[in-house]
Amino acid sequence: MKIALLGASGRMGRSILANAREDTAVEIVAAVVSPGSDSRGIDAGTLAGGAPLGVKCTSDLAAALATASVAIDVTQADQVANNAAACAAANVPLLVCTTGLSATTEQSLIAISRKVAVLVAPNTSIGVAVVRSLVRRAAQLLPDSFDIEIVEAHHKHKLDAPSGTAKALGEAAAAGRGVKLADVQVFDRAAQSARRAGEIGMASVRGGDIVGTHTVWFAGQGELVTISHQASDRGIFARGALRAAAWLAGRDPGQYSIDDVIGL
Repeated sequence: MKIALLGASGRMGRSILANAREDTAVEIVAAVVSPGSDSRGIDAGTLAGGAPLGVKCTSDLAAALATASVAIDVTQADQVANNAAACAAANVPLLVCTTGLSATTEQSLIAISRKVAVLVAPNTSIGVAVVRSLVRRAAQLLPDSFDIEIVEAHHKHKLDAPSGTAKALGEAAAAGRGVKLADVQVFDRAAQSARRAGEIGMASVRGGDIVGTHTVWFAGQGELVTISHQASDRGIFARGALRAAAWLAGRDPGQYSIDDVIGL
């Protein structure tokens, strides 16, 4: 399965390159970097800190997609819409692992999914997918008197807050309660510290090299239920992305999720 990797020079991109070397089912055929990147012309394997792969980093997106059976996008959020349009034009399925997508970009991905298969997965960890399912079920089973709070922590260089995974966990909790997250979410309690019934709060911590930690609290009277996931190795996301990309290649146009990949 031939992959065009968009955003090869970033943390996630380099991790995917390193892990793809150990996966005999996949082949990196293109590594795309931004036009102004110092990585242009460098072998993708060397970029990832390993032996050369024979694939030079390029900023020519159209050429990169020409031989690919699927694309993985780990670029910045403001680049995703243009990358998706290029994938649609080249008839290449697209896995988007970027977080912090705008509403406009999300709508463009929905439109493009009518032409090619699109899977948006801010977090490709299998463990996180299972946690999301558990959170939804817990929200269904526990009484509304249990307050829901989500706390996430990441490294100091992460750009968006709360994380895409925290929002996905919030969506799962809201679905379990039968409400829309947009109607009950609270990101900042600085202006209003008192908690209102039914809220789903989210708090973010940024520091050091934390790979990613997410904990969902169901706080009741006299008891606290927590569901948590901690990532200690960025490789789990890379391996999950490669698995999802392999699953997505050859799929009919449409919108897919990581749940489809693992059969939840």
